[in-house]
Amino acid sequence: MASVMVVTEPSANAHDPKGKGKMKHTLGATVGRGILAGLGGTVVMTAFQKVIEMPITGREDSYDPAVLAEKLLPVHPRDDGALMRLNYAAHFTLGALWGAAYGLVAYMGLRGPRAVAVTFGAVYASDLVLTTALGLAKPWTWSRQDIAIDVVDKFVHVAATSVLFDQAVGRDNAS
Repeated sequence: MASVMVVTEPSANAHDPKGKGKMKHTLGATVGRGILAGLGGTVVMTAFQKVIEMPITGREDSYDPAVLAEKLLPVHPRDDGALMRLNYAAHFTLGALWGAAYGLVAYMGLRGPRAVAVTFGAVYASDLVLTTALGLAKPWTWSRQDIAIDVVDKFVHVAATSVLFDQAVGRDNAS
């Protein structure tokens, strides 16, 4: 796979706000760091769901990620344990993909709230379109609570991904 390399001047580089010198960033490295942040964002979202959202709303565990995986891939779990493993694998894969989207947005120069807004809008809209097109969701039939739960849980993921990317895995190591 070819990797794109960008060399920017300090004044034009959103990744080097203090203008410490020329920096090199590859698209692949930035998206890779986004994937790591997305995996961490998935952990945060899952903890939020289990500790805060589900006790408040009374919602049971969702197996939508496993259903999506079964629709797209030739996999069909034979028992509850296999279904749970597939669900977590698909859950974390989707989180990594959302992190890759954040990495792409960061590569384009956005960080913080703007990057969260762009990433959330793009991935949430595509999620709704994909699951609707595959016949897995009918968002127009959801209750207000279902919509709120879906939006809040996924916003928590993108916001956590942003923090992790901007403060940890996505930090530039400029001297």
